Amino acid sequence: MEDLSLDDFLRRNRELADLSLEQLRGLSESDKHWTARRSFLARNLPHYPRERMDYLVALSMVWANHIFMGCRYSDHLMEKVLDMADGVDVEDAPCFTTRDEIMKQKR
Repeated sequence: MEDLSLDDFLRRNRELADLSLEQLRGLSESDKHWTARRSFLARNLPHYPRERMDYLVALSMVWANHIFMGCRYSDHLMEKVLDMADGVDVEDAPCFTTRDEIMKQKR
């Protein structure tokens, strides 16, 4: 039996990979939110072994929470997820004003 890397497997079995990603969708996740998070997951899936899948899912949620709800996390974590999301397009992403930006405007 041929020993395939995850990249090779995904290229050869895109439909199967797409179906398995669907299992990671949250019950109350909107189509727009899921489309973006799914792209994040698909982009990074080859870099995470099966036993680290929970970590990848958590990172995808951190990224989605930042994009769609304006949540902030540590600088290190934000740098990591934003780097992981490089190339992921988010259609009609909301724009948030941070507390620090509001405080600067009041001065």
